[in-house]
Amino acid sequence: MPAMRMVNAAPIVTVTQAYSSQIAVRDKTGTYSYTELQTRAREVAAVLVDREGCLRGSRIAFMVTPGFDYVAILWGIWRAGAVAVPIGLGYPEPEIDYILADTQAELVISDDSHDTPLFSLASRRECRSLNVKEIRSRAQGNLPDVGLDQPALILYTSGTTSKPKGVVTSHRNITEQIKSLVSAWEWRQEDKILNVLPLHHVHGIINIVCCALWSGASCQFLPGFDVTETFRTISQGHLTLFMAVPTIYSKLIAAWEQESGKGQARFTEACSKMRLMVSGSAALPVQVLEKWRSITGHTLLERYGMTEIGMALSNPLHGDRKPGMVGFPLPGVTVQLSDDQGREIQDDGISGEIWIKGQTVFQEYWQRPEATRAAFQDGWFRTGDIAVIEDGYYRILGRDSIDIIKSGGFKVSALEIEEVLRGHPSIAECSVVGIPDPEWGERVALVAVLQPGQSLELNVLRGWARTYLSKAKIPTRLEVVKELPRNAMGKVVKPEVRKLFE
Repeated sequence: MPAMRMVNAAPIVTVTQAYSSQIAVRDKTGTYSYTELQTRAREVAAVLVDREGCLRGSRIAFMVTPGFDYVAILWGIWRAGAVAVPIGLGYPEPEIDYILADTQAELVISDDSHDTPLFSLASRRECRSLNVKEIRSRAQGNLPDVGLDQPALILYTSGTTSKPKGVVTSHRNITEQIKSLVSAWEWRQEDKILNVLPLHHVHGIINIVCCALWSGASCQFLPGFDVTETFRTISQGHLTLFMAVPTIYSKLIAAWEQESGKGQARFTEACSKMRLMVSGSAALPVQVLEKWRSITGHTLLERYGMTEIGMALSNPLHGDRKPGMVGFPLPGVTVQLSDDQGREIQDDGISGEIWIKGQTVFQEYWQRPEATRAAFQDGWFRTGDIAVIEDGYYRILGRDSIDIIKSGGFKVSALEIEEVLRGHPSIAECSVVGIPDPEWGERVALVAVLQPGQSLELNVLRGWARTYLSKAKIPTRLEVVKELPRNAMGKVVKPEVRKLFE
């Protein structure tokens, strides 16, 4: 066969050709250079094209443990001109089957750890399957050119309010998302980052893996988040960045508190050497931010984004990071707050829906033209998230359909109420929802996880809350649970919380 020619590949694949012998990936199987990653990705692409023929626009679903093989499969799919559909490793079979059916996936790829459920479901749908170990061919052939506006990735929304929707992003969208963060957070070749996040969300795929590799940095992978292993890896002191969700920071705080004095000192010193620590995917409790700062000296950088837009807002790398705030628009992203009539809100202190415009915004919801049309107005993507601007900083109040409770003519933020109630001495974690009420429209209801050995009565809580909250924000219902229902990114699934009051 003729030698494989260089092609117009996905920009991230092309950019990283310059880094050659530098370390790209570390995982439990070894250390791999950029050249080895490029070679493996080309190998994957050649096998796919050789087996499947023309793959332009074809959906390829995969379940692969985070690490070298994951990145090589992702890049190989892109180099073959196909659309990557990563599936969450912890997904139950009905969710996997839903994604296979919804995307009409033509091929699935897995490693030994996840092939049993995936291949079984694929077989029922007459979808071809391939194990990572089978991709060992040295096939040489031409690969297709890959256009910037060609679909690259389908990620599924969390489905907290309806059936999950497939969010289609192009190579241009992904490139602009990466460039925005690389600029704002000043990524560099010397950076070393640890990924412990699931790789079927923007947070892990774009913010960590793609930004690191675009910059020539090194990305270390753990198969998943394990608090002991994560604590140990951070304590080694070789990382320059760390990004996680609030629940991970809470668990690392608990691990630090259980450590010996030497263990605490080693972890604190290692964190102090890092240049940046970021929190996202869910609201960061102020008490977690403050405790983390007391342990590490770092004020966690909070940012705001979602599957459809990548990241849109961020606290500054240099400058004041205000607790409870998500900062300012990122480079290349245009943001405005809009009222119910779609008019821009100019004044501080008035809440509105976040609208986003720019090349970072996704192409469409997969095979949902009506949902796609409804999500846009005059070229703006309507996020459904409500925020307010205070002294130039954006503060998220919550999703209009989930976190904004309309009670007795008032609109109140569930996130604001949660932040206050976490200050109660008996409450460890909590979630606030609105539940239907014939008189008030909605009532404020609280689900709480208590501190060890504590108890809590509703009347006692209400008496305490009167000091801190107006009448419309004080809970009228209380349920105590052992743990809150969360998704893979640690975000509380509020429809499940609401069911506790049915």
